[in-house]
This record gives sequence, C-alpha cells and structure tokens, in this order.
Amino acid sequence: MLEKFLLAFIPLFVAVDAIGVLPVFISFTQGLSKKGKSKMIINSMITALCLAIGFVFVGKAVFSFLKITVGDFMIAGGLILLCIAIIDIVSPGKKRRISNAELGSVPLGTPLIVGPAVLTTSLLIIGEYGLYPTLAAVIINVLLAGAVFLASGTLIKIIGESGSKALSKITSLLLAAIAIMMMRKGIFQILIDLGNLR
Repeated sequence: MLEKFLLAFIPLFVAVDAIGVLPVFISFTQGLSKKGKSKMIINSMITALCLAIGFVFVGKAVFSFLKITVGDFMIAGGLILLCIAIIDIVSPGKKRRISNAELGSVPLGTPLIVGPAVLTTSLLIIGEYGLYPTLAAVIINVLLAGAVFLASGTLIKIIGESGSKALSKITSLLLAAIAIMMMRKGIFQILIDLGNLR
C-alpha cells in the first residue's frame, strides 16, 4: 500500500508544482494582510480538493457525457490564465477586478494547483495504483501546496518590497507563458485524439 501511495504521489507532486506556483501566489497576495492571505489559501485548498476528489470519482463520466476531451480542458484552463495575466500586464496600476476570495478559487485553486495536468494524472494513476492511494496522494499534495503558500511570507521578507514588485511583473509574464503552454498542449492533445480516430 505504501509503495502504491509513493508511486501515485510522485507524479502528482510534479503535476501540482507548488514551488512553481509560488511566485504567482506572492503576486496575487501582495499587500494583503496575514488574515487575507490565510483566507485565500484556505479558499484555494478547498477548491482544489473538491475539484480533484470529485474528478477522481466522476471525471471520466462527466467528460464522456459532455463529450469534453482533456485537450478541451487544457485550452479552457489556459484561456482563463491568459485573461488574468493580460489584465495584470496592461493594467498594473489598477485594482484587480477579481476579488481576493475569487482569486483563491480561480486561478489559484484551479487551474494552478489543480489543473488539467493534475486531473489527467489522477485519472491515469487510478488505473495503475487504485482509488485509495490516488486519493491520499491528491489530498497530501494539495495540503503541501497550502504549506508552501503559508511559508511565502518568509520569502517576501528576504526579497523585500522592491523585489516583490519586480517579481509581480515577471510573474504576470510567466502566467501568460503558462497559459500559452497549456493551450499548446491542449491543441496537441486534440490533434493526437483526431489522429487516433482515423
């Protein structure tokens, strides 16, 4: 059982990529109080857990019923991220139109913590290692992401206010690049699916 859990945990850990998401989280929480950050982290973790656990049980059925492919899902997630990145890049001095509570759910909870990569990986490893090891791996990975976010205050103290602002600008571009990557992978996945149908 432990071996199956570890085999399920590792690919999900890579898919969640909490360290990679950390700069985006720091950008979104810049200027927020400790309480505000904690609330955003809780919202993001609840969203991520509900989506991931729900998808483990009904993902294949929902996709099949709605005739949605993994490629479609990747493109949709990429478009959401791209819209947020564009707003941050072209309106850096303006207040975000998305509330802090919503940012905890979208895009932090999904598609950054639990996005197409995590959902697809979950579906694949259920068949390999079973339901319970997969569920345990999903839950622990989301909790680890929350722990990484909670430690972000230490990183902000190290880089300082000017470093934080610079990181925010870089993160907007990084977020746009992640969005394009997700859409590119989605397009490739659709092309692969079309090729398999022939």
